[in-house]
Amino acid sequence: MQEERTRYSEEELREFEELIRGKLEATRSELEYIKTGLSKKNDSGTDVTSGAAKLVEDGADASERENLSQLAARLQKYSVQLENALIRIKNGTYGVCIDTGKLIPKERLRIVPHTQQTIEAKLRRAS
Repeated sequence: MQEERTRYSEEELREFEELIRGKLEATRSELEYIKTGLSKKNDSGTDVTSGAAKLVEDGADASERENLSQLAARLQKYSVQLENALIRIKNGTYGVCIDTGKLIPKERLRIVPHTQQTIEAKLRRAS
């Protein structure tokens, strides 16, 4: 009988680190793009718009800004989770389920590289 592994090899961890760094770079880039869009002044240009249409436009702008702010917050949280995953790679705890101590399958880590739980542990915790 083969002994169950309790951690990933250095080579496997390097592969995950590369994956996470790529996702982190893309996330930071997207976050920067959104922040730039949010920080731009409410540029109405030289349009002369009637009052009612202007109110509708302002409402749509506010709604879009709110959506972008929520997206930025989610991206910021994801970025922190990815950074924490890099720390776990460095300290040797990456890929180990915090609930069961078992190795999280590679397939799951490739899809959700910041996860700290096997899918079974996550489902158990949710119920």
